[in-house]
Amino acid sequence: MVILQDVRDAAARLDGIAHRTPVIRSRTLDDIVGAGVHLKAENLQRAGAFKIRGAYNAFSRLSPEQLARGVVAFSSGNHAQAVALSARELGSSAVIVMPEDSPAAKLDAVRGYGAEIVVYNRYTEDREKICRRLAEERGLTLIPPYDHPHVIAGQGTATLELLEDAGELDAIVVPVGGGGLAAGSAVVAKTLYPAIRVIGVEPEAGDDTLRSLAAGERIAVPIPRTIADGQATPIPGELTFSITKRLVDEIVLVSDDELRDAMRFAADRLKLVLEPSGASGLAALLTGRLAPVPARIGVILSGGNVGAARLAELLAR
Repeated sequence: MVILQDVRDAAARLDGIAHRTPVIRSRTLDDIVGAGVHLKAENLQRAGAFKIRGAYNAFSRLSPEQLARGVVAFSSGNHAQAVALSARELGSSAVIVMPEDSPAAKLDAVRGYGAEIVVYNRYTEDREKICRRLAEERGLTLIPPYDHPHVIAGQGTATLELLEDAGELDAIVVPVGGGGLAAGSAVVAKTLYPAIRVIGVEPEAGDDTLRSLAAGERIAVPIPRTIADGQATPIPGELTFSITKRLVDEIVLVSDDELRDAMRFAADRLKLVLEPSGASGLAALLTGRLAPVPARIGVILSGGNVGAARLAELLAR
């Protein structure tokens, strides 16, 4: 199980590696929501998303022998970039299994960091099976995108920083995909402030965590077809779900159109570029999904990895 000290240890490892991203305020947003909103801008993080926190924390703990052989990971893009960047920082190598329909900006970034990409069809092939085969054939170490204690602890450092900078909050709103960010955030928030509400946000097409919490066990859904590619997971992680089930208070859903509206708001009023998954927490606020509205709210803007052409396409619809 992941505890607060694990997150503090991860923060020490990340010192000088991950950016301490700013907490952004907007009077306009506060007026719309009817609360004091504190936005943790992980879209300004290295590699464009919070994922460097968990990836580097796990990667940096490998033995010299493992570093020499390299790692393998599967990801739609943000974890891929984070693992590729971590490999470069640590003098290792990475093979990344990515969907063939991953955004071009994410594929280009992974290649730019020097990683090898193996593509697959997300709707017909099993990415974890491909990773296991590559790990066995090449002697690589698998760094999963969310279901690993060191990854979860690393992701929790974003909320640790948010609470250090913003002070005590009544609620924290976190995007949910596989659950690593939500689990790490919940560990930190509930340990420091037991009364805080932890609210996860999923796309309507990918409500596996909401269904799983209702059932009391992990429930799989068809591969989600949503613009929020970073949250297109069919089932929560085993470890992440065990934490989410215990510490996350509520899951709310947002539509693709609501994600587009939140991305527009971020660009027009906050001067921030967000990818769809990165805008899900903001979308939950703008659409009034939080009821009652807490007085002081923290939101993790989880990423901004969207190319200019894709951004224009999404916002034009």
